[in-house]
Amino acid sequence: MTEGTSHGEPQTQTLETGVAIALFEKGRAELGKVISGQTEMIDQALLTLLCGGHALVEGVPGVAKTLTVKTLARFLLLDFRRVQGTPDMMPADILGTSVFSLKTNEFSFHRGPVFTQFLLADEINRMPPRTQAALLESMEERQVTMDGECHALDEYFTVFATQNPLEFEGTYPLPEAQLDRFLLKIQAGYPSAAEERTVLERHHAMTEAVHLENAPIESVSFAELAAARQEVRRVRVEAAMFDYLLAVVRRTREWPAVSLGASPRAAAGLLIVAKGYAARDGRDYLIPDDVKAAALPCLRHRLTLKPEVELEGFDPDRVIRDILAATPLPN
Repeated sequence: MTEGTSHGEPQTQTLETGVAIALFEKGRAELGKVISGQTEMIDQALLTLLCGGHALVEGVPGVAKTLTVKTLARFLLLDFRRVQGTPDMMPADILGTSVFSLKTNEFSFHRGPVFTQFLLADEINRMPPRTQAALLESMEERQVTMDGECHALDEYFTVFATQNPLEFEGTYPLPEAQLDRFLLKIQAGYPSAAEERTVLERHHAMTEAVHLENAPIESVSFAELAAARQEVRRVRVEAAMFDYLLAVVRRTREWPAVSLGASPRAAAGLLIVAKGYAARDGRDYLIPDDVKAAALPCLRHRLTLKPEVELEGFDPDRVIRDILAATPLPN
């Protein structure tokens, strides 16, 4: 990588290989064959994989949350498993269990669906707290400890979890420790009128929605995904940008409307996602706009607002925007 100039001088150079840009462009095109609109959700889902994190996808039923995740797994050629959250689900339903064999008089470990590359935890807030907690170790350390023995997970192991923000019957809100392990919280909204018309036309042409999942998708190779991840890691960060990013994170802990601010893990997550936005835009250096773009999906699920603030109609996104507006930009 060639050396760039300081932030005081404009830079126009792009990354050496441009694999990250190509992956985003191809991802939008290929997923667009199945998903109408939802460009922001697709971009943030791709960012999650490029940054090596996990994502919580929140949206009302029927806005293609699950379909997007399943199509993304096909696009990236990742081994895919899905678990459906239910109130009676046990940790063994995700992790696996030890089974005694009468033939060998020994216990053997039968691996659960967590032993995959891409795990979809559908309606995760329907799982009881004990089962939700079963994912904590695997999400943070990419391993499962069973009967005192550690079992390593794949280096590409990624969790995408979905939840409906409106239903409360039979649901268990995710605790702060669980939320903090999600790199991004992606919000899936309604499509525009034109996009929704495209959805209807596709359903009419293919008769059944399940046929959309079998649409021809041109996948990317592991080598392309690995090269794109390397581009993200190589994005340079000047000292002033470290200070700016930390100022944003630390201000969340002091903001009057916030009772629980962002953690140091959140700061590290904000940095890698901001670098992902820089790589997506073809830059090998970080700018304040990258931090601003990453702030909402990285921090919205990590802030706990004071009850009186929520009663006034504030939400985390609005508070984060206020914090960004109040934080001086670096020179």
